[in-house]
Amino acid sequence: MSTDTPAAAAPPYRSKTAAAWLALLLGAIGLHRIYLNGSGDRLAWAHVPFTTLGLFGAERMATLGQDDRLAWLLVPLLGLMLAQGMLCAIVYALTPDERWDARHNPDRPGRATGWGPVLAAIAALMVGGVVLIGTIAFSIQKAFEWQAEPAVEGRR
Repeated sequence: MSTDTPAAAAPPYRSKTAAAWLALLLGAIGLHRIYLNGSGDRLAWAHVPFTTLGLFGAERMATLGQDDRLAWLLVPLLGLMLAQGMLCAIVYALTPDERWDARHNPDRPGRATGWGPVLAAIAALMVGGVVLIGTIAFSIQKAFEWQAEPAVEGRR
């Protein structure tokens, strides 16, 4: 009878291109972190409730209108979760191949990534800029409206 233990399976190759595109397309729900760190990554699962609350706020605003204060608080969560996904896509895409492989693919020969991560970074920069500026503008506008509302009602 052999006492040899089976060799541990090598972890799967983690593509920088796939990680960047996952962060771009589904980063708000943390799928890029699950791809890189596995399903046991608690921070990846923390994305889901915040994105869900933001989507609930957007649905509430679509149903009840812009005067709903709970929607004012929840909609920026969605914008921030989308923006962090774009930021992760940019960081992944701009990480040098050698550093990426040292962190995510140790003991494996490096692969040239090509244009995939570059295109993901360009798209993430465009989408992320619009989302982040929109979120900041919406939040500031609603903060000013919230502060001005009691003064307007008091003059009536």
